[in-house]
Amino acid sequence: MAGRLREELGAGRVHVEAMTDVSVRRMLVRFALERVKELRESFMATRVLEEPLRMRLDKLSAFNFLSEWDETGVRVGVALSGGVDSSFSLILAKNIGLKPEAFTVDPGTIILPGHVKRGIGRLCSALGVRHEFIEVDFSDFLEEALEGRFHPCGRCSGMIQDAVTGRVKEAGLDTVVFGDLLATGYQSLQVTDGVLRINLPAAFAASKQEVRSVASAFKISGSRVFGCPLLGEVQRRHPHLRCYSIQRVLRETRAGVLEPGEALELVWSICK
Repeated sequence: MAGRLREELGAGRVHVEAMTDVSVRRMLVRFALERVKELRESFMATRVLEEPLRMRLDKLSAFNFLSEWDETGVRVGVALSGGVDSSFSLILAKNIGLKPEAFTVDPGTIILPGHVKRGIGRLCSALGVRHEFIEVDFSDFLEEALEGRFHPCGRCSGMIQDAVTGRVKEAGLDTVVFGDLLATGYQSLQVTDGVLRINLPAAFAASKQEVRSVASAFKISGSRVFGCPLLGEVQRRHPHLRCYSIQRVLRETRAGVLEPGEALELVWSICK
């Protein structure tokens, strides 16, 4: 049915959602809005989020992430890796009226290739956003990962989050935005050591299709291969670690972040 509709419309892709999926996403936005109300007296960024979240709740499917709201001057840090999720977060933070400053941890080209760094520069320039690379010594981590002592994704993500959060605090900011899609609803806004972490795509219950659509408007495209060059090399040297990559894909599929077809494509890239 969906295939026939795509052919008749001449569209490259047709996305079909069940009403139950829509209801779940609306519920997640409602929970995020409740959390925003709890924190609005402590963090200025939550006051900026409130009205866009209300509109998202009222017009879930019709919400336009590329609409631009008046800038409020409320400064926030954004962790920008150059992928579609973090790029979406930076674009949305700018569009809803926040004043984002982007921070990118640079562990070296095996994790952050040159073409990704150039894409980060183009995006920040197009948005008129201040950007800073954070130099972090990942040498011990890289050595141990390449030796196959652990699957690198979880530990790498934690190190990057700590580095960005620390730099955000040094810059005098109390809010940092990440592109996490998994910590949804109430958990999409968390406070740790006086710093508010907003998982922006999760707070708006954005689908992967919406995230990609917004990022593609700024010529940011997602990879059809799971993970960074480091992960690819680790999996080549230590094939048994591929199972943990597949588990990560399945986790996102269970959470509704990935559709089964997308997950299958990523699993295939891991197995190859």
